[in-house]
Amino acid sequence: MMHPYSLAILYHAHHSRHLEDIPFWRELARRNGNPILELGCGTGRVTMALAKDGLHVIGLDINANMLSILRKRTSSGIPKLSILQADMTNFHLALPFALIIMPCNTYSTLSRNNREASLRSACRHLLPSGTFAVSLPNPMVLETLPRKSEPQLEETFLHPQSGNPVQVSSSWRRSAHDFTLLWTYDHLLPDGRVERFTSQVRHHLASVETLLDEFHQAGLHINGLYGDYDWSDIKPDSPQMIICAETKKF
Repeated sequence: MMHPYSLAILYHAHHSRHLEDIPFWRELARRNGNPILELGCGTGRVTMALAKDGLHVIGLDINANMLSILRKRTSSGIPKLSILQADMTNFHLALPFALIIMPCNTYSTLSRNNREASLRSACRHLLPSGTFAVSLPNPMVLETLPRKSEPQLEETFLHPQSGNPVQVSSSWRRSAHDFTLLWTYDHLLPDGRVERFTSQVRHHLASVETLLDEFHQAGLHINGLYGDYDWSDIKPDSPQMIICAETKKF
């Protein structure tokens, strides 16, 4: 079994290659100002991009292995970046935020109870005109997919430690209540051996209406609903569901 830190290294090497959403989060930060809190910051793919823009950013995650990689990446110092290990469903910070984000399709990996808890925690930490934004796979697309897929080779990258190729394959299985994405990492060794590890990410399926109602029940007003990182309106075949909401004004 692969050590969790080794998996975190593969996760970072894989996902840090994909930057198509970064301009969206940068523009959202420009519109809302800072300080900014990222929930589920992982190894800092989004957090570091915003901090390098000179914004005051706090990255929060519960995974110590992911944060260890982020701390190594910031060892030379990024003045306005802070890193915090905490539970995104129940955190307590003294600082109020102009913008809180949960990118990287993290929101739908939470159960309904945990989504509601994260919404409450976010609301407690928003400035009166602050914004909370999340991204997730479009549930209207997920519910139409076949029950399962065959593994598909997606890409190859070099392992950051060994320099050997790593082949990444993905597949999924879907039920009435969840969609599970499986990643297979094949580390190709010079002697012909293959080190394989498979991780999985489970997304809880909920309707668009249910997800939006959870925001309203938390006291948030939806001020943006997008289907991709180009700010386009959501449609049934949009790849993403991006919800932007602000604290309600009374």
